[in-house]
Amino acid sequence: MDQPASATAPIHSSGHVSRGLLSDFTTDRRVLLLSALAVPIGCIAALVAKALIWLIAVITNAAFFLKFSTATSTLAGHHFGWWGVVVPVIGGLIVGLIARYGTDKIRGHGIPEALEAILLGRSLMNPKVAVLKPISSAICIGTGGPFGAEGPIIVTGGAFGSLFAQLFHLTSAERKTLLVAGAAAGMAAIFATPIAAVLLAVELLLFEWKPRSFIPVTVAAIVASAMRVPLLGDPPIFAVTPHALLDPKMLAIAVLIGVCIGFASGLLTMLVYACEDGFAKLSIHWMWWPAIGGIFVGLGGLIDSRVLGVGYGTIHSLMRGEVIGAALVGLILAKGIVWAIALGSGTSGGILAPLLMIGGAIGAFLGSIVGAGDIGLWAMIGMAAMMGGTMGAPLTGTIFVLELTYDLTTLPALLVATVASLCVTVLLLRRSVLTEKLARRGQHITREYTVDVFTLMRVGEVMDRKPPVVNADTTVAQLSQLIAQPSSPIGHRQATLIEHDGALAGIVTRGDLLRAQQADKSGAMTVLRAGTSDPVTVFADQTLDDAMEKMLQRGVGRLPVVDRDNPGKIVGYLGRAEILASRMRQHEEEQRRERGLSFSRHSR
Repeated sequence: MDQPASATAPIHSSGHVSRGLLSDFTTDRRVLLLSALAVPIGCIAALVAKALIWLIAVITNAAFFLKFSTATSTLAGHHFGWWGVVVPVIGGLIVGLIARYGTDKIRGHGIPEALEAILLGRSLMNPKVAVLKPISSAICIGTGGPFGAEGPIIVTGGAFGSLFAQLFHLTSAERKTLLVAGAAAGMAAIFATPIAAVLLAVELLLFEWKPRSFIPVTVAAIVASAMRVPLLGDPPIFAVTPHALLDPKMLAIAVLIGVCIGFASGLLTMLVYACEDGFAKLSIHWMWWPAIGGIFVGLGGLIDSRVLGVGYGTIHSLMRGEVIGAALVGLILAKGIVWAIALGSGTSGGILAPLLMIGGAIGAFLGSIVGAGDIGLWAMIGMAAMMGGTMGAPLTGTIFVLELTYDLTTLPALLVATVASLCVTVLLLRRSVLTEKLARRGQHITREYTVDVFTLMRVGEVMDRKPPVVNADTTVAQLSQLIAQPSSPIGHRQATLIEHDGALAGIVTRGDLLRAQQADKSGAMTVLRAGTSDPVTVFADQTLDDAMEKMLQRGVGRLPVVDRDNPGKIVGYLGRAEILASRMRQHEEEQRRERGLSFSRHSR
């Protein structure tokens, strides 16, 4: 039989229930458990962030200044000669060895690997990633790699969140929530930007907008941000003198800068993957690529030492308007090229700090050309636009710079510039710098969130109101003859409903008829005996999501629709064709163009 016996009542355990019990959200009390588990994840992420910053400082001082110190040192303004070329090569070689003999998941900035774990790996991350990613990143950055610490801590926090979740009996979706909670907590701990961290989770990592995931992620980010104060200091980390409220002319300039940075973002993304393609053409093993990339890092450092390391000091100088003129052009070219080559080599490091530096330099340069006030302001706008456009996360880019500086009056300018940059990049590029790597592995993701039409539409909106029905005493032979008639309303259906004394008695499918004909060559068997006498049913006021859940749970492809007050009364029929029709209706709303108002004299 195609349909096993089951009760006709709606399924209450799934959370998708019927009339009177439907709600705006499907979140249940397990969100409290996930929120409780998010607290230690936030604490762990903050401690890992502290350890990573400490390790980067130790390696930087040992590698470049030949001393043991935990004090943060800047490489900008120092001239190390050829020793400054040797150090990045050694660092790249060590990272390559760790990737070869540890895990290759440490290669790159890590966010694509987190996305891959979420989408394809059931949110299960390898414990090696949690240990080796921060170590390899600290080695790379500490030996001059032009990266930030935020990417590594995002993937490391996510790895710890995943590992912690695996200690409990959780679903894959709940593990995803805790993985993303760890990633957001890591970002909040590094930059003291909890709101931007949560927005990054929503715009990039969660692939959903549900209280079930939003609340625990927020809890982890807030906990990590609070833990950061005693561990790493009070925010803001890039304090600036507050700017005056921008007038419409200044906002128009912000839009122009956003558009220009959108094109620059597209070029930067293409440059990164052009470098990756170049390394892929080398005949030597990929283990050696980071060392080769280290040569270019070192040479870039000879030209301009500001390209080395995380460059937080340079970022702050840009925000204060202290970098001007030709120095901006040199910084844009040197940092952009060196970063693209290093990232393309497959070494380990983050992308946020480089994007801030390059975007800030472009914004400051464009602001100086138009002569519109403080170039530090345009540097901030450029940073937000570059981050939001390149990552495809405009809200994250906007709030991120706002939380870094606490300069609230710049919010409108940050937003319009970031949205303008996003508009350019989504039209210019098929994928972002974060998702292109997944596409090259044969995977595809979509970054657009919409409400599922199946959760909005009711069964009654799409069901067949004239269902195929026969009496219970109809024989298999008689029904087969009806199906064979071209004009019969039953002919195009894969199943026929059975009624007895005006009430639903069962359902018989084409498969049931074939089996019955094999068992009884005469065709005298009744359809009630051949079919299912207690079919799974659905009510007209249930959502299509409810109906599809029943189909999947029971392994059936069609459902009789019955009256809720009289479950024996047939009111419709729901099959795959009706469900697909609902999707077609949504497609028409997206694609069909028509005029809503008519000004014809004959219009009424």
